[in-house]
Amino acid sequence: MPIFDFECQSCGNVFEKLVLKSDAPAPNCTACNSGEVEKKVSAPGFRLSGSGWYETDFKTGKKKNLAGSQGDSGS
Repeated sequence: MPIFDFECQSCGNVFEKLVLKSDAPAPNCTACNSGEVEKKVSAPGFRLSGSGWYETDFKTGKKKNLAGSQGDSGS
């Protein structure tokens, strides 16, 4: 379920809220209950990095397990 960041234009309070639809109206401020709230642009809460399925899946032969190879020098 999407969690969006909001900022109140009246008091400056920044808060997160679970909103079921992306086109739903912004909720009232959690601090002052004002309706002058804008949705902020925010980064997702996860990032695909490190060794994972996208690095190791669908490979054949010696390239199949890059994350666990002996010659890996690390970062």
